[in-house]
Amino acid sequence: QVQLLESGGGLVQAGDSLRLSCLASGRTFSTLAMGWFRQAPGKDREFVAAISRGGGNTDYTDSAKGRFTISRDNAKNMVYLQMNSLEPEDTAFYYCAAAFGTMWNVPSRESEYHSWGQGTQVTVSS
Repeated sequence: QVQLLESGGGLVQAGDSLRLSCLASGRTFSTLAMGWFRQAPGKDREFVAAISRGGGNTDYTDSAKGRFTISRDNAKNMVYLQMNSLEPEDTAFYYCAAAFGTMWNVPSRESEYHSWGQGTQVTVSS
């Protein structure tokens, strides 16, 4: 069992940047692959980005490539999502999630994740 707590959401304008943070506790963080998902009003939750246990491998949804960067600090039990050039379409509730994985695994399906945070709201105005 791992507990996840997101922070860093807020209201920004199109073109601005935000950095989301997620603090993990309760299990050895370095054994977990980590991911970010988001859910917009009226839509299903979707994959945004994932990072492997050691941080050496990452994956992104197409709309995030080139704008978002996922990173982690295993010494601090933290995972981050740096979001640049934000667009109104990025408005959603963002969730941090944890998965068991191999050293290079970057899960992209919800079913692969066993622990979820409460989420943080990101709103991008035009």
